[in-house]
Amino acid sequence: MADRITPQPHTPSPAIGTRRLPPGTTDATGTSSEGDGSPRVTAAELWLHRISVLLFVFVCAAVGVLLVILPWRPEWTDNRFLLSFPALRTLVASGFFRGACSGLGILDIWVGFWEAIHYHESNFP
Repeated sequence: MADRITPQPHTPSPAIGTRRLPPGTTDATGTSSEGDGSPRVTAAELWLHRISVLLFVFVCAAVGVLLVILPWRPEWTDNRFLLSFPALRTLVASGFFRGACSGLGILDIWVGFWEAIHYHESNFP
């Protein structure tokens, strides 16, 4: 009698050039083999992200305070750069321009504190 050949279920093979990783390891691109496809984050990357957020908040706060205070100081209009441009000096000395600069400073301070308050490490990939 002829042997009967039973069909085997087809299991797709991995694409050419790919390799399977053991569970719990990551490849060179940082993709984990846990199956979720999320990249792994090292402790150094996490601390660099924390420091960059801290520096961003500090710079926003410092520039914001300068933009709030500096337009109302005499140094704002009495400087060597504006003495040679009287029309520009008149514009910079106007209350509207000074108020706009101070408003921009308040907005800058608000953005810095918003980032500090809404910082979550779960958002970091």
